[in-house]
Amino acid sequence: MKSRLAHLWADHKLLFLSFVLALAVTLFFAIRSVTFLIYWSDPSHRNQSLEAWMTPRYIAHSHDVPLDMVSETLGLAGLPAARPTQKPTLHWIARHKNVPLEALISELDQAIAAHKADQQ
Repeated sequence: MKSRLAHLWADHKLLFLSFVLALAVTLFFAIRSVTFLIYWSDPSHRNQSLEAWMTPRYIAHSHDVPLDMVSETLGLAGLPAARPTQKPTLHWIARHKNVPLEALISELDQAIAAHKADQQ
């Protein structure tokens, strides 16, 4: 085995490095997918009550509603983009819209309930 790897390294460096890189990327996304699957399979992460730290994407996953519906309800189209390293939370959205957080959460709760009622 060692001699095969040494042979590949000596004679086919670019091919060997490309394979190792492809293997690393595949492994990264496989681990990420399994982690995502395990996290969202836990029933305690489903239909959580809305809190200030939640992002629109988290809410969409937790309540199994379309992200577009959540974004539209929150009025994200008219807001400035959050910093690239920071995702917009309900607290950030309420602050930038100058509305009370409780009002924003209540409006979103009603929209989620209406969407789920329409789906049944």
